[in-house]
Amino acid sequence: MKLIVGLGNPGKEYENTRHNAGFSVLDAIAEYCHVEVTQKKFKALIALTRIDGEQVLLMKPQTYMNLSGEAVVEAMKFYRLQAKDILVIYDDMDMPVGKIRLREKGSAGGQNGMKNIIAHLHTQEFNRIRVGIGKDARVPVVNWVLGKIRKEEQEDFKKAVEQARDAAIFSLTHTFIDTMSRYNKK
Repeated sequence: MKLIVGLGNPGKEYENTRHNAGFSVLDAIAEYCHVEVTQKKFKALIALTRIDGEQVLLMKPQTYMNLSGEAVVEAMKFYRLQAKDILVIYDDMDMPVGKIRLREKGSAGGQNGMKNIIAHLHTQEFNRIRVGIGKDARVPVVNWVLGKIRKEEQEDFKKAVEQARDAAIFSLTHTFIDTMSRYNKK
């Protein structure tokens, strides 16, 4: 079994914000699987599905970004998963809109949801997909990440969400090294 986690904040006021890029990708995966991520369990909204024969738990933590690790660790304990069984998808303001980046391990890079997951798992060694949300030096960080994707960026953002979805699905039947080789493009 695999766990795919999309990070974001719950609630209407956060829908379609930059910080909810992980939720956007998870919704795209759910749509591909013809499931809805609506069951409440593990302080999250979840859906169980199968992708290419692999049982997969799709998760959108409802703890708000900064406490995402609580939901992740609950599901991992329940299903007896290890860090190698999870994939976390989240926003990264140090990359331009439209870019994605895959890694097998690494620091949180300032992303509070990832900081909390790393603290709860006691390891940085788990797969992740970062979705670029860009930044604007004229806009305070909080306002930027909680702001909506600009109209002129929406097509690039949509493409990044689709690439991240495809990478997540591909990773279920391939090694993450192969997945990185295929989807980490300059």
